[in-house]
Amino acid sequence: MTIKPQSVDDYLNQGCGRCRLGGTPECKVHPWRKELDQLRQMMLDSGLVEEIKWGVPCYCLEGKNIAVVAALKDFCSLSFFKGAGLPDPQGILEKPGPNSQAARLVKITSCSQIEKLRPALMNLITLAIALEGSGFQAPKQTPDAMEQPQELLDAFSKEPDFQHAFEALTPGRQRGYLLHFSGAKQSKTRADRIEKQRARILDGLGLHDTP
Repeated sequence: MTIKPQSVDDYLNQGCGRCRLGGTPECKVHPWRKELDQLRQMMLDSGLVEEIKWGVPCYCLEGKNIAVVAALKDFCSLSFFKGAGLPDPQGILEKPGPNSQAARLVKITSCSQIEKLRPALMNLITLAIALEGSGFQAPKQTPDAMEQPQELLDAFSKEPDFQHAFEALTPGRQRGYLLHFSGAKQSKTRADRIEKQRARILDGLGLHDTP
């Protein structure tokens, strides 16, 4: 049984506690510890309040979520809840996935990358804080996007890290999960399928991938 972190220090020291590897040396948080420490300090230097939400470090202003710092399998990230409204002249913001609406993230793979991007990252954080009070609304989902079952949207709203992991999957992997989830007729069955595949999604695996 995994134990979810109660603080950011728990997250960094013990791991995310979101799958069977949580709390073990194999947890995906540990390889990114130095990078996560640097991102954390940047957020704190910006005057944001640090909390654990959905099991990951979340940075807030007056109770409103601004950004999340998290580790995935192949990178760690600085993810802005309303990143779609941020100017990005350097082109470092990415959609977590093809169906992403407001969220945008910067993928980080080294401490040297953080140092190189530091001015741009600090500027994005400052702009994200200002954007929160601007009334920005997320763009509407495109009509041709695959419909996501309500149970999956509910899971995303409770757990942004899970949404980021899902949206970081390739379009083919996302499509496979959506077909699998939506194929159940009953809401409880759809929710059970989502929960059963949660650890695989957080590990960046597709429905039929071999761990």
